[in-house]
Amino acid sequence: MDLMRNAPDNHWDLAIVDPPYGRNEGGGNDRCGFVRQSNGTKLPVVDGQYVKKDWDREPAPPEYFEELQRVSKHQIIWGVNYYHIMRSGGRIVWDKVNDGAHQSGAEIAYCSLNNRVDLVRYMWRGMMQGVSITRGMEAQGNKKLNERRIHPTQKPVKLYEWLLSKYAKDGDSILDTHMGSGSVALACHKRGCHLTAVELDPDYFQAAVERIKRETAQTELFGHNAPDAGRSSGQAEGKGGEG
Repeated sequence: MDLMRNAPDNHWDLAIVDPPYGRNEGGGNDRCGFVRQSNGTKLPVVDGQYVKKDWDREPAPPEYFEELQRVSKHQIIWGVNYYHIMRSGGRIVWDKVNDGAHQSGAEIAYCSLNNRVDLVRYMWRGMMQGVSITRGMEAQGNKKLNERRIHPTQKPVKLYEWLLSKYAKDGDSILDTHMGSGSVALACHKRGCHLTAVELDPDYFQAAVERIKRETAQTELFGHNAPDAGRSSGQAEGKGGEG
């Protein structure tokens, strides 16, 4: 909120955000379960053992969305079904391809760029991850190629790459108010988009910084101080790997 208050109207081309849903998914939960494979057998999935944090106790407040719409020309907002707000506009449905699991089978995002419903299928259930967006219903056989999970509500890089390819242009300025694991930063790096991302939790921020540095091998992407935001742990800005 501090960052957005200091920004002019329509400062960012597109905001892609995943704010708290108010579902107490901040870690520390027993999320062990199983996935049902195509042959009908059940494969056990072990919980990520995330440290319990309290950031997901309540959904984002109405003033957050008002400010978000002011500072960005367009918005993609995950978890729109959890908020007590109604917006005309499109919807994006991410099918996680986890039929038979006890967790949500899909997530829904608001999209201001159109009025239709777009669907993307990409498997995301513990160690069961899709091969690619085009082969999202097929599990990656080589688990060494899986994306490493460092956050309890982490979204895959491939999902953000799909969003950028469909709704953004090269060189667009992107805002992410809840960076979390840093998946959006990796997608912006590959796409060549300018990114401003904020994460208040110092543990998540440091883990994301280390992840992005490791996966891009270009440390100049980062600046560690959020502008005039006293509660912020850090901010990451950059276009691709150009700094």
